[in-house]
Order: sequence, then structure tokens, then C-alpha cells
Amino acid sequence: MISKKKPVKKMQLKSFPIVAIGASAGGLEAVSALFKNLNADTGMAYIFVQHLSPDHKSLLTPLISKTTKMKVQQIDDMELMKPNNIYVIPYNKGIKVIDGHIKLLPRKKGDSMLSIDVLFSSLAETHKKNVIGIILSGNAGDGTKGLKAIKKAGGITFAQDDTAKYKSMPTSAINEGVVDYILSPSEIAVELIRLSTEGLRKSRIKTKLNTDTIPYTDPDLNTVFDILHKRKGVDFSYYKLSTIKRRIKRRVVKNNTKTVKEYAKLLSKNNGETEALYADLLINVTGFFRDTETFRYLKTTLLPKILKDKKKGETLRIWVPACSTGQEAYSIAILITELQEKQSSKIPVQIFATDLSEQAIRTARLGEYSKADIKSVSTARIDHFFTKVNAKYRISQHLRDMCVFGTSHNILRDPPFSRMDFISCRNLLIYFDTAAQKKVLGTLYFSLNEKGYLMLGKSESIGNASPHFT
Repeated sequence: MISKKKPVKKMQLKSFPIVAIGASAGGLEAVSALFKNLNADTGMAYIFVQHLSPDHKSLLTPLISKTTKMKVQQIDDMELMKPNNIYVIPYNKGIKVIDGHIKLLPRKKGDSMLSIDVLFSSLAETHKKNVIGIILSGNAGDGTKGLKAIKKAGGITFAQDDTAKYKSMPTSAINEGVVDYILSPSEIAVELIRLSTEGLRKSRIKTKLNTDTIPYTDPDLNTVFDILHKRKGVDFSYYKLSTIKRRIKRRVVKNNTKTVKEYAKLLSKNNGETEALYADLLINVTGFFRDTETFRYLKTTLLPKILKDKKKGETLRIWVPACSTGQEAYSIAILITELQEKQSSKIPVQIFATDLSEQAIRTARLGEYSKADIKSVSTARIDHFFTKVNAKYRISQHLRDMCVFGTSHNILRDPPFSRMDFISCRNLLIYFDTAAQKKVLGTLYFSLNEKGYLMLGKSESIGNASPHFT
């Protein structure tokens, strides 16, 4: 007897939204704050993925259960997702979503990281516009590609703001321009509640209105620049508009305004929002010994040469423009101190460090950093150059005396420093247009001694200023 195989009906995906949350270091604290402020009846399903070592047995499920009334469960293979449930990945598995079921993937040998991108991308492929992607605290850049897929499929994307204990993962997604909302975990919870009541379709329309491309000649954009110039003394029209527009769009969305024109009106009446926008436009991305190879070269090659060329009684003068919260300046100070520690005759050193942000300068001058801030500093250096004060780590007095943090300094407007032997100006030019880059390079050239050295970031070059430099 011959039987005809009965066709298998393709499963119809449930229409409730899926919220995919990715995190790494510092993620438990962030996701706990999110669920603590979230209603248990949003009608959404939540999948939480955190990078864990394959050898680390996860306690995420019981810990998250303490923060919410929703059912929290570790994922079983081919788990069917249901609304108002939180699904936590097992500590030794990968994950993707197929036809509304969560499929577990084996971990590859030696793979210490779980790809959030795989989860996000699979959800974007199967659930299209019904996906919300969230990136919380974490190192590296996992999740950026996945958020891009979600956004392309019509979903909504979030990233944690400056409250992130480890900023690399959210910052990577933000800089890629794939994030609709940049908020704290508690604010993300409030927005998820709003989305659950308002509906994703209406919210997507609203988000699209808020994030439409802003023309370069938009007169309302110039109005925003004029307000900032008048109140803060900084002309952001010299900055690369692609970056500036992306950050203005974020503020437009966060303030629930529909157009740049509407946002400009709000800005003209609200000094607090002007301060918030100004702080958002000042891109304070830094870290101790950022780019290991760069600092290895400074320690083994360049700084020893500069020190050797100094005559007795001469002071080594260094300038760090756009120093942010001071880690770059202090890192250079540590290298020089290590190079001179065993020498009987030491060269005096002055490191001048400047930044537009007064708040960043105050932090740098204080010289106190969190445990997360010093994660790239070796234990030996922490013991040698830092003192633990409560939950902070304070730079030694010797290094603070070596570094001079001035008042707010605008490199496009204020007088330059002079007679510098070395200038470290990394990752500043990338935010300026061509005219501003040329002006900055001219300023740096006139600040250097005849045989002085200029260090730029990996993505930067001297461009048309090449006749001035070897």
C-alpha cells in the first residue's frame, strides 16, 4: 500500500512582541533595574542573553526572579515562547529562534563568548517588525550587527545610556547609528510599558517621523547650532554633520518631539535640555592605556627617545587635547614615571590636558575612578599608582602633580599651548569637518617644538597638513 505524505502546516508565529536583551559585564545589574521597573503584564516575551564563561554556572534565573513577578525560566531546547515570560539562556549554550521556538546551539570548544548577534539576527528574520532589541552594559561590540538586522526588519532598538557600567557594547551600537532610543534601564522599562499599551505599529511610525534624515541645509538644524553657540560658546557646525545629526535625532526622540523644528523650539525655552544636548554632543570616549600597541610603542620607542634628547634642566612638555576624564594623560604619566624610576637624574615633566567639557575636566582633576574604569590597568600598576578610597581608586599624588588640567578649552577658538615636545591628540579629528581638521592641525603644528612629535588616532591622518610634518 502506498500512502501520500500529509503536508506539514507551517506554524503561524504568535503576534506578541519579542524583546531580546543582550549584555555582558555589568549586565545583571542593568537587567535587574529594567525588570524591577517593568509591569508583569506587558504582553511581551523576553529573552535575556549574557556573555558567560562556559565554565561558569549561571545564577541568573533565581537572581532575576527576585526582581519581577513574571515567570523566569532557563531555556529548554525548542522552548515555545509565551507572553509575559522571561527566558534566560543556559550558561553553556548558544541560542537562536526558529518558528517561535528557542533553539539551543552547542558551544564551540574554546569559545568564551556567546553571540548576541545570532539571536538578534534570527529574531529579525523570523519575527520582522515584532522584535525589540536591547543592548545593555558590556565589553566589545557584540549586538551591533544584530540590532542593525532588527532595525532593518522594522523592529525597534534600544541601548543603555551612560549609566552602563561597561560602555563598549552600547556605544558600539550607538556609533553605528542603529539605535532608536538611548536610555537608562529604568527608562527603557517605562518606554516598553508605553509601547505595550500604544502598540508597536503606532510607535514605529512615531520613531520613523522622529528619525527621518535631516537635510544638511535644514534651517532648523542651524537654529539648534545657534542656540548652542550662544549659550555654550561652541560652534557645532564645524563638526561632522553625520555624527551631530545622529545625536540630535536621539534627543528629538527622547523628548517626544516630531521634528527638528519642534525640538529647536523646546531647546530655546529649556536650558536643561540645552545642557543635556551639549553633554551628548561632547563625545567622551576614553580609557587607560587605550589601544595596547600604541602604548607599547610609546613605552619602548618614542618616550625613551624624547627623554634622551632632553638636556639637563629642561622640562618635558606634553599636551593632551580632548583629554575627556583624564585617563589618557594619566596613562602617559605612568609610562614616563616607570621609565624614570630607576634613574638617579630625572627629567621634570609637565602634562597639560584640556577638554571642552568642564565636567570631564573636574573628574580628571579629581583623579578618582571606578573599578570598571581601571579594568585595563594591570594589578601591579593599580598597586603602585592608585590608592583605594571607598569604592573608588585614586591616582597617586605624584601623577596628579605631573598633570595640569586647565579650564574648559576650545581648540578651534582658544589660544594653543606652546613649546610642546609631544602632543597626543587621538580620535578628535574624526569628529570635525575638513575645514576644522585643517585648523586644528595648524594649531597643533604651532604648539610643537621644531622636533616635536604629534600622535593621532588610528583612523586619522595629517591630510593636507603634510608639508608641516615628517
